[in-house]
Amino acid sequence: MPQRGEDGILLEFQRVGALVKVSAIDPVTNTEVVVQGPASASQEQLSRTAIAKLRYVLAKKQGA
Repeated sequence: MPQRGEDGILLEFQRVGALVKVSAIDPVTNTEVVVQGPASASQEQLSRTAIAKLRYVLAKKQGA
């Protein structure tokens, strides 16, 4: 089920075996990134990683 993170970022968590796939989506630009981590990692850790990656991708797009 999708959740709202910082700045309205949408976060979706899907467990795939021993991994958790996290999708982070910026609702303004519809930019989506995906990260994977171990199921033993906390939801907070995975959220921070996904949000950081999304911000990185958005910053790269701004500079391009």
